[in-house]
Formats: sequence, C-alpha cells, structure tokens
Amino acid sequence: MPKDVTLIRVGHSPDPDDAFMFFALAKEKIPTGRYRFTHELADIETLNRRALQGELELTAISFHAYAFVRKHYILCHCGASMGDGYGPIVVARSSMNVNDLRQTPIAVPGRWTSAFLALRIFLQDEFPFVIVPFDEIPRAVASGSYQGQPIGAGLLIHEGQLTFGQQGLKLIVDLGAWWKEQTGLPLPLGGNAIRRDLGQQVIADVHHLLRESIDYALSHRDEALAYALNFARDLDRPLADRFVGMYVNEWTRDLGEAGRQSVALFLQKAYESGVIAEPVVPEFVPM
Repeated sequence: MPKDVTLIRVGHSPDPDDAFMFFALAKEKIPTGRYRFTHELADIETLNRRALQGELELTAISFHAYAFVRKHYILCHCGASMGDGYGPIVVARSSMNVNDLRQTPIAVPGRWTSAFLALRIFLQDEFPFVIVPFDEIPRAVASGSYQGQPIGAGLLIHEGQLTFGQQGLKLIVDLGAWWKEQTGLPLPLGGNAIRRDLGQQVIADVHHLLRESIDYALSHRDEALAYALNFARDLDRPLADRFVGMYVNEWTRDLGEAGRQSVALFLQKAYESGVIAEPVVPEFVPM
C-alpha cells in the first residue's frame, strides 16, 4: 500500500441496517481521499469483544460495551442505532410477568450488548441467562432449550424483532417502548466509535466520511436497500425496508442533544444498576 494511503479497518454487523449505512464506503460511492476502507463483518458481540483490545480503527459497538472500551475509542455523533419507541424485545412461548422473567433462564445475544443492559435495568435485578447466538434465539425459545440448557424466554435483536411471530412466540416486553415511556428518549443500542490513537485529524476525517456514507444511503435509498438485501436474513424487501427505516434515520445522521442525553442516561442507569463499576460520561468526537 502506498505510504500516503491510510488504511481504516471497519467493523460492522452483517445486517441490513449496517450494510445500508456503510454501502457508500463498501462500494466506493464517495471519494475518500487518502483513506482506504476495508470491511470486517461480525456479529455485534464479537465486535464488542474485539473493541476491548482496540483492534479496529472504526467499529460498530454497543453503547453498553463503550463503558469498557472508552480508553481505546471515542464515540461518533453519527452512525447510531436508536430505538425510538421500539427496540429489543423479550419473547416467550406463553405469557409471563416481570417476576416470572426474573426467575426463568433467558437466552441473550451477549453480555456486552445494549439489549442485555436494557433488560437488566428493566428487571432491576440479576436474572438467569444463557448466551445464545442472536439468530438462534427464536428457535431456542420455541424448543425450550439450547445445547441442553433450559430456555424460558429470549431477548431478540435485529430482524428477530419483526419475525418472532413465525415461531409462534409471544411478546412479553418491548424494551424500547418501555424506555421511551420512562424517559421520553430513544433507547441507545449501537453506535460507531473511532480509535483514539489515530489522532485528532484522522478521527475528524473518518467521522466526516462516515457521515457522508450515511447521507449517501439515505439520499439513494433504493440503491442502498438493494445492497442491504444481501444481508437480510428471513426478510423480504418490504420487511427489510421497514427494518432499515427503524435503525437508519435522522438519529443515525446525528444523535443530537437528545440522543447524547439518552446515551449518558443509559450509562448512568448501568452504574446505578451495578452493571458497571464506576460512572461513565460518554465522550464524542469534537465537532
């Protein structure tokens, strides 16, 4: 690679919303100057774990995980997935109340996910859980077990929020709706973060290019959605379009004051719930 080229490794999930967001960078639809972007796709919990080691220059990350990787990364104002009155859901084979949930083994998509933190805050207590790959959770709940471990309920992220009815499962709680009722704010789920050691100028440039990629996708929706459909497990075009619209929107273009306030409150609640050991004030790329 020429000396004047700077490589930026991008980590994001192989999901339609992330694919939509990064379409312009992945397919070189916008000029990137001296920067060359390569894309490494992995589920969000894997990306969270990689961020603990500061592996990637630009990475999708759960806001929950940010509390543990903030020495390596600074948060972007753009690229966030916010649940504005909707979000991760808990499902089961039959109706349950909150006390039932506190006592039943719940399949969760990862310890570092924002969905896990939101459920912990909702239940106001620890609960038995089994870590299950996110796309296997509906099946695990429907069958009542995962690799020999009993499963009574499941915490669904990604397209499972739209397709759980296909497994005959019942909605117990929508954590995004609950958060909105409690706070009046959108539930912070995933964001993007840039590695601090890149320096102020590179951070600013990469942040600008990420925003350009999001703007390109939103203004070339049909083109970007056609690309995103390659990553749409079990979703037809109308459902994929709906899912992308849920998580790539004006909150994604810019969190704004309300979005940043919600991230700060989410991390405050994490501390108050005992999930993180010390208060965390989120730090964003200087504007």
